[in-house]
Amino acid sequence: MGMAPPEQRGARFGIRARLLTLLIPGILALLAFDSWNDLDALQTQAQAGYDRVMLDTARALQRSVTVGPDGALRLDAAAAPVRSLFEATSAEHKHLHVGVRPLDGNGAERVLMGESDLPLPPDAAPEADEPQWYDGVYRGNEMRLVSVRSELRDGQGRAWGVLVQTAEGVVQRDAAQEALLRQALVRDARMLVLVVVLVALGVTWSLRPLRRLRRSVRERRGQAPQPLDVADVPHEVAPLVDAINEQVASYRELLDAQSQFLADASHQLRTPLAIMLTQAGVALREKDPEQMRATLRAMVAQLERSRRLAEQLLSLAHASEQPLPGEANEVVDLNAIAREVVLQHLLLAHEKEQDLGWIDARDGDADDATSAEDETGPAVPVRANAPELHEVLANLVHNAIAHTPAGGHITVCVRVARGQARAEVSDDGPGIAPARRDEVFGRFRQAGQGSGSRGSGAGLGLAIARAYARRNGGDIVLGDAQPAGASGLSAVLQLPLAQPSAAGR
Repeated sequence: MGMAPPEQRGARFGIRARLLTLLIPGILALLAFDSWNDLDALQTQAQAGYDRVMLDTARALQRSVTVGPDGALRLDAAAAPVRSLFEATSAEHKHLHVGVRPLDGNGAERVLMGESDLPLPPDAAPEADEPQWYDGVYRGNEMRLVSVRSELRDGQGRAWGVLVQTAEGVVQRDAAQEALLRQALVRDARMLVLVVVLVALGVTWSLRPLRRLRRSVRERRGQAPQPLDVADVPHEVAPLVDAINEQVASYRELLDAQSQFLADASHQLRTPLAIMLTQAGVALREKDPEQMRATLRAMVAQLERSRRLAEQLLSLAHASEQPLPGEANEVVDLNAIAREVVLQHLLLAHEKEQDLGWIDARDGDADDATSAEDETGPAVPVRANAPELHEVLANLVHNAIAHTPAGGHITVCVRVARGQARAEVSDDGPGIAPARRDEVFGRFRQAGQGSGSRGSGAGLGLAIARAYARRNGGDIVLGDAQPAGASGLSAVLQLPLAQPSAAGR
């Protein structure tokens, strides 16, 4: 199965979907909680309002029970207006009861006002003057009731218990609460729709710069990479765009380097090909076999130089690559690698009548105490790629052999100095002027002829050597050959020493 297009992958879980998925449920839950709290508060307030009217009526009737001129308990004139005011609306669902009963138990209750059969409170002995709220059913209707008890003495000093009850049907209360509920639901629904619309518009407006950014990137398809415009990008996304721009700049540098490399390589390969084409034409017209063989030998030499140039180009391309993330090098012995390179180039130096010498790290004077004293372990341990270090030293030694005259001296020395591993290749050739030493590390760059210069060549040896050295965490430094003031060149490969624990593994 093929992969989905980039615009479809993860579309269901894009930024907009994630924001809406996070915000909308949270807002809904918050609105629901606030609505529930508001409705509960409104219902409590409505219930308290109705209850306050009932309790005030009961208190007023309680105060209206007085002792008459005959010494008996009766209701004064204020009781009638209180009853009329209480029963002003929905009288069929509002009831009162005012009764007195002797506390000594000798006698029945005497009803002073209202119905005598209202449901009694569940607690027959509450605290003095403490109202009791309870629900009941009276004449087939659900009722809300409150009772207030008190004590009073008549004119003969006899103690009486006074019971005042007010009852009200719950139909009107329920209707009021339903109205409040409908109003709250309508209000919250409007608020919910408004919030959802505002959140959707806010998310869409916030993501509009990202859509413009995406459209700008798509319009550049097939073009050279250019930095993205951060003018209208939200500041939260600006660091991401800056990182992308840094990557684009790095990629442009890489493309420019590759383009320059291809242009230089094409130029370097075009010359030997043109020479061989001319030589082939001469060979085809040549009738003398000896002259023809001489021309063919010249062509073979040119092919050999072209082959070496191609190999150097491949090595330079590989050396210029960055190591892969997580790629770890093993601990190797720089001393052993340098010794192997010297042995491989002895014959070439002998053919040019040069003295190629070698100073072992175990025989030299080290500035720092290192594992060079351990005869069984690496003399100079470094964490690097062994074939790449071999290529670095081979290029340095070959460069010294190529530019040192017959009878000259070349010395390869490995040692440890100031906590670094150093492999030095020094010669007594013409050397390179100090002002021009950085130039020779460029691709296809050579110092000019004459005093203080090296001879001609492809100009890739030192570039390859430095690229491999830096790829392994080191570098190459050019200096004057020792002793000071003598002619020649000193090329030093510097690498960090491997940790003792790593070297011992």
